[in-house]
Amino acid sequence: MIVARARRTLSAKAREWAKSQGLELPATLAVAAAPAHASADLALPWALAAAKSAKKNPLTLASSLAEALSTLAEVESAQAAPPGFVNVRLRASVLAANLKAITLDPAGYGREEGGVKTRVLVEFVSANPTGPLHMASGRGATLGDSLVRVMRRLGRDARAEYYVNDGGDRVLLLGESILARYRQSKGEDAKVPEKGYQGEYLIDLAKTAPAECASWDAARWGRYAMDLLLASHKDDMKVFDAHFDRWYLESELFASGAVDKTLEFLKSRGMVFEKDGAVWLGTAGAEGSTDDKDRVLVKSTGKPTYFLPDIAYHKDKYDRGFERVIDVFGADHHGYVPRMKAAIAALGKPADSYHAIVHQLIHLYRGQEAVKMSKRAGTFISLREIVDEVGKDACRFFFALRTPDSHLNFDLELAKKQSNENPVYYVQYVHARIVSLFRKAAEAGILAPGQDLPMPNASAYAAAEERALLLKLAWMPEVLLEVERLLSPHPLANYLMELAGAFHSFYEKCPVVAAGDPALSRARLLLCAGVRDAIREGLGLLGVSAPASM
Repeated sequence: MIVARARRTLSAKAREWAKSQGLELPATLAVAAAPAHASADLALPWALAAAKSAKKNPLTLASSLAEALSTLAEVESAQAAPPGFVNVRLRASVLAANLKAITLDPAGYGREEGGVKTRVLVEFVSANPTGPLHMASGRGATLGDSLVRVMRRLGRDARAEYYVNDGGDRVLLLGESILARYRQSKGEDAKVPEKGYQGEYLIDLAKTAPAECASWDAARWGRYAMDLLLASHKDDMKVFDAHFDRWYLESELFASGAVDKTLEFLKSRGMVFEKDGAVWLGTAGAEGSTDDKDRVLVKSTGKPTYFLPDIAYHKDKYDRGFERVIDVFGADHHGYVPRMKAAIAALGKPADSYHAIVHQLIHLYRGQEAVKMSKRAGTFISLREIVDEVGKDACRFFFALRTPDSHLNFDLELAKKQSNENPVYYVQYVHARIVSLFRKAAEAGILAPGQDLPMPNASAYAAAEERALLLKLAWMPEVLLEVERLLSPHPLANYLMELAGAFHSFYEKCPVVAAGDPALSRARLLLCAGVRDAIREGLGLLGVSAPASM
């Protein structure tokens, strides 16, 4: 991971320089890609940062730092740039060695050397099993599943979990709703409860019920429908290639006594009080709390609110040894985040150990025409319908392209296009083209079947487009760290778009099979292999396939 190693080497040299100058550098030293107009690979703002506290001319300090960094073996040149940056150009031999590292171990590329093996639990989707999964669930699944994959690649002990709300009044309400549909199918005048589930999917579920269903009460109907809907959620996630280490049932939580134990634990910490016959969590104004008011845990009827088992579930996460807890919520959960953060504080856990990601709404289009959906009215479009129409790959890549906090316009027609207008096709086509290049190279006798690619030869990569590819490949591990830092897969999806664009430029200017020199062809095939492997691995981390032909 050449950029990571270079960062460590450069950082060590910079701190040595700072000490000799009587300066202080920040604890974390950022490294960025150099601007396009600079003939460099890395841009370092370190002298600028040191100048603020030292009250010295930042450009003068940058010149001094550049001189010190120029002595490093990895550095070809280091130049000061206004207002106080140091632009560093790495040696081509270093970038070429990184290329070979990719092709030798593609599945290990991006693992953080010396990284901390943090235990992380990512909970995502967790849709109530009262209806089919919809588009928003797909966005949540893309976020959560991709994060788990990337964290595992970095070396974290990351797990995925789906919390199933299979208890409470929703079971009975679902039962009353499907029972009404069943009676309607028998010609009876039955109405779905006003706050019930109106979707026509309940008609289909009622039709598949066994003969003895005529004697079922609403609770039995509710359990029957919920079991079938949960099975459909599991099947949808399998088709969507989203994997969970555990499907955690709310009913398990109650059965284990964890809910009552959590209430007693909160009482022991002095976080609970009684008022108006109810039991409250005193979070308003409490240390570490972000909530603006106290919250009811147990109603005056003695029945717990939904909040209490949610707290118990999160306590269970920490009790299982997870050091970092991440929840992926839909857009309708904005108000729930401060409440949950307050609960984490009430449990006595560090505030920075809990993270909530709230992804925004998806607006579905067919070209310029908006496609309406309404889950409550029963006219929503399910996730499975979208996957069946445009494919899992397009769904996941489109969902991954935007930050979670931005609204997403999803164009069904664009997602189906077999052209470079379609982002996922644009990236996948590069992989397929490179596979085709290797077939052509074998047919031309340039690379025999089973023949190893050559060792990297930096002098073979003289074209600007070749160096641009080498450098872009070197940044991939840093992109994975950015995914983890931002808790969003969008840096990786956009990186793959940029890598595909860099390959297109290379392919237009640098013949591979028809280079006229077998040795040069093989060197360029090695570069193509690095791009192929990086795209395949990157797409895999997003849950997207890398086809060999298109």
